[in-house]
Amino acid sequence: MAKCQRNDLASVILDRPSTSSGGNFRLWNSFSGSSLRRKLFDAVSCGGSSRYRHRHNDYDFATSARSVSENPKPKAQEKPRGVKSEKLSDLLSMADSPETVTDFETKKKEEALEELKRVAKELQAEDSEKRKAAASMVRLRCKEDSEARVTLAMLGAIPPLVGMLDSEDLESQIASLYALLNLGIGNDANKAAIVKAGGVHKMLKLIESPNAPNPSVSEAVVANFLGLSALDSNKPVIGSSGAIPFLVKNLQNSDHESSSPQSKQDAIRALYNLSIFSLNISFVLETNLVPFLLKSLGDMVVSERILAILSNVVSTPEGRKAISVVSDAFPILVDVLNWTDSPGCQEKASYILMVMAHKGYGDRQAMIEAGIVSSLLELTLLGSTLAQKRASRILECFRVDKGKQVTESFGGSLGGTAVSAPICGGSSSSSTNPIAGGSKECLEEAEDNMSEEKKAVKQLVQQSLQNNMRRIVKRANLPQDFVPSDHFKSLTTSSTSKSLPF
Repeated sequence: MAKCQRNDLASVILDRPSTSSGGNFRLWNSFSGSSLRRKLFDAVSCGGSSRYRHRHNDYDFATSARSVSENPKPKAQEKPRGVKSEKLSDLLSMADSPETVTDFETKKKEEALEELKRVAKELQAEDSEKRKAAASMVRLRCKEDSEARVTLAMLGAIPPLVGMLDSEDLESQIASLYALLNLGIGNDANKAAIVKAGGVHKMLKLIESPNAPNPSVSEAVVANFLGLSALDSNKPVIGSSGAIPFLVKNLQNSDHESSSPQSKQDAIRALYNLSIFSLNISFVLETNLVPFLLKSLGDMVVSERILAILSNVVSTPEGRKAISVVSDAFPILVDVLNWTDSPGCQEKASYILMVMAHKGYGDRQAMIEAGIVSSLLELTLLGSTLAQKRASRILECFRVDKGKQVTESFGGSLGGTAVSAPICGGSSSSSTNPIAGGSKECLEEAEDNMSEEKKAVKQLVQQSLQNNMRRIVKRANLPQDFVPSDHFKSLTTSSTSKSLPF
């Protein structure tokens, strides 16, 4: 009785309308959070809402007093009220228990599995509308759910989706294409299964019809080729299927209505994936892709990807020949070396030139005629670490060529005898220390005996060095008097031909 009276009194105080905001604030502050919750539990365990007790206040108190005086209950009879309170508390705590959360998640997964089973079953239904709706559901569920991709593949969703590509209905074709695309996202097993089920050949059949393919279908096929070509085992199948000419055609298509910018980006990335497999290079060279890519260099958005494809093409002798026969190929690649704001393009262009310079003497001569030396010198100073190494290797190839030319020139004029340094001055001091003793006289004598033609060549070399260094100093924002002209003169007159930067 006392407990119920305290609970009723607390309820009356809590439910009592306040006459002023200050009084209400003081009443609420008189209870802490834990005591308030305990009083609420006790009030509920005694039964009745606060509104009901307000309405029958006098009756409740009179009945309670009479029942206690006439028929006092032992303390053991008050236990059920405590039990009710404990049960309520248990129910509230069970709502947040880990077991309840785990059961909820398990139930949710079971419902999702049943839904996927239903979708996989409807993919094989005779009704085309059901199949189309099921394909759309596969596309939706697999877009961001990796578990759904695995589950649907295990339920056999890939073969019926590939079979839907034979449908004459355009919406069914698009729904199945995007469902297959999302099934392969980040899942190599699904990518292999799609190719094994004949998906590549059926996709090509959609776009090889006599009529122009629908732009939406072409875009979806390109996106699928991009995803499927990321798997190494799929590269030879896709490359030999005839997909490369389609991708090249899609890339070169200037009609924005039939080929979106996103589709072009997907096509060039798919061509890069396929060009990684060396046997696909021959299929690439059957198209006019290489000249098109070289002419397209300049757009910073796609240039690095273009150079990445050319880096794969240059790995074969046929690919190097295809690049070298393109008019202005070397001037275009040399110009890329000067793109200081794109280190990635510089590195890839220097790789292409390095491979071609290492493999072909004729290509080295064409590079020199394109003015590569000054660009390489600048790259060795201002380029990235990788670009500097590649530029140095190209310069080394030129230096070796220059040394061979000098050796052959002297060997031919002297009948193949060995060439030794001239002995100037007969004193032993000059022999032991030619630089201190007679080097100046030797140089003056050699210059007097030099023909007019060799003097002209020497002057051109000096002017070339000066111009190259001035350009490098200007690009590096160094002081203009960083390298005086007198230093150039002393450098060129005291150096042999093998040390020239060619």
